Amino acid sequence: MFAKKHKTQVLILRYIVALVAVVFFLFPIFWIVMTSFKGGGELYKNPPVWVPSEFTLRHYVRVLEENVLKSLRDSVIIGGSSTLLSLLIGSLAAYGLARFKVGGDNLPFFILSQRFMPPVALIFPFLLFFKALRLMDTRQAVIIMHLTFCLPYAVWMMRGFFKEIPVEIEESALVDGCTPLGAFWRIALPLVKPGLVATGIFCLIFSWTEFFFALTLTKTNVVPMSIYIVRFFGATVTSVGAIGAASVINVLPLFILGFVVQHYLVRGLTLGAVK
Repeated sequence: MFAKKHKTQVLILRYIVALVAVVFFLFPIFWIVMTSFKGGGELYKNPPVWVPSEFTLRHYVRVLEENVLKSLRDSVIIGGSSTLLSLLIGSLAAYGLARFKVGGDNLPFFILSQRFMPPVALIFPFLLFFKALRLMDTRQAVIIMHLTFCLPYAVWMMRGFFKEIPVEIEESALVDGCTPLGAFWRIALPLVKPGLVATGIFCLIFSWTEFFFALTLTKTNVVPMSIYIVRFFGATVTSVGAIGAASVINVLPLFILGFVVQHYLVRGLTLGAVK
């Protein structure tokens, strides 16, 4: 009887902790969404207004009038391109590291260590490089810079996923006449598809939210969402409602994508956790 009561108390405590954690992490999202619908009089009230008395769309109309869709398109192209290139190049490199032991045990960690390099250490030589090639204020420049931190992450993650696949499966394909590249494309890659999706989601988030490279390399022709939102922070006036509306538009594609691929995302994050 005591053991059953103790088990119930532990279960209730777990639910309470989980509920507190959910409220803690979802509150900023709730606040920014509510802010995007508040009228001007409720934005600066003290104590704050949690839920607006009358929902308004004027902040969304304003950001739409100020080319938020163009910035959203820039973010989609930059984030999508850098993610796809990271997965394509990273998967091939990770497969070589996992199956053929290229570079031994030191090369994979060296590749990962490039992820730790401060962005400011890279930007100056690349500025000269892009200026010489006339790539300043272009999507191509930002995509290349995003590869500097997305690609090492993709290589490291995909190497771990490929190592979890029994090598005998690929050896059987080789015996049946499949080439090493064919074994990678037809056997190994489909088996790590959940890991591929999980890695791609994180690479997309890294690229979507990156600020320093986008701020340095873009000006007027290309304005990703991370730079677009900053425009509403003025020296004397900050447009809080417009920031809220632009932030909602910024995170909405990531939420939709995460919801669509949540099955693969969960499988990818737990791939190899259970033998």
